[in-house]
Amino acid sequence: MSTTYKYLKFGTFLLQKKLITEMDIISARFLQVKNNRKIGEIAKTKGWLTDDDIHRIVIIQEDAYEKFGEIAVREKLLSQAQVDMILKEQKDSYIYFGEALVKIGVINEAQLIEELKEFNRLKLEAS
Repeated sequence: MSTTYKYLKFGTFLLQKKLITEMDIISARFLQVKNNRKIGEIAKTKGWLTDDDIHRIVIIQEDAYEKFGEIAVREKLLSQAQVDMILKEQKDSYIYFGEALVKIGVINEAQLIEELKEFNRLKLEAS
C-alpha cells in the first residue's frame, strides 16, 4: 500500500473521494474553531483568569513546553480542581472533524462511520 496514505488527513481523503468540497472542509473547521474552546478561554469565561493571566501562561508555555493547566496550577492561577473541571467541560463539548461534517449536513452519521472505517484501514495498511 502506498505510504501516501500514512500521512493523509480525513478531510483530504473525503475530498479525493468527491464526498465533500473544499468549502465543506472550511465550514467544518470553522465550526470546530468556534466550538472547541481553549482552556484559557473557558477559564476566562468563568472569571477565573484574566487576559493578562492567559498571556503570562502562554509565554511560560512557549519556553517550558508544559501544558497550559499545569502551568496555571504551578503559578497558583488555577487550582487542580478548576483545571480538571475545565478539561472535562472542554472534552464534553469537543467536536471532531467528522462530527462537524455531520452537524453541517454534508454527510450523515452512517456515511461518516463507513468512511472512517475505510480511512483507518488504509492508514493501518500504510504503516
